[in-house]
Amino acid sequence: MGCGYMTAGQAAKKWKISQRRVQVLCAEDRINGTFKLGEAWAIPEDAEKPKDNRKVKRDNGNKTKRH
Repeated sequence: MGCGYMTAGQAAKKWKISQRRVQVLCAEDRINGTFKLGEAWAIPEDAEKPKDNRKVKRDNGNKTKRH
């Protein structure tokens, strides 16, 4: 198995989240094996999307699901 890397933009498309969110996850060390190359993050191609631990908004007392 290769040990390739992807950019934050590529990871964002793969995981269906924003590029900024991927950058935040990298900065918070929530994705294993990431490192910075200048201003860009290098993310292992086989890295898994971390669980979303942000608080869930409530609407009229009902929880809103996060994907």
